[in-house]
Amino acid sequence: MKVQLRYFASIREALGTGSESLDTQAGTLAALRAELVARGGAYAEALAPGKSVRVALNQTMSAETAALPEGAEVGFFPPVTGG
Repeated sequence: MKVQLRYFASIREALGTGSESLDTQAGTLAALRAELVARGGAYAEALAPGKSVRVALNQTMSAETAALPEGAEVGFFPPVTGG
């Protein structure tokens, strides 16, 4: 299935892109993240397991256990801090 990926802030900087389209077989957001990590390089570093990353599904913050529907827009965000 095809999904649209959006990367924000430090993740966008690390990957060198703000968005991309992806054909995936992932059924959940967690499986999608694992697929991206498996690419290696900057993806493995920016989205590594255990690294704090928030995920939005169709512009709603979601748990990584959420099902990934066809045509979804998925956003990856670093944690936000304020002061």
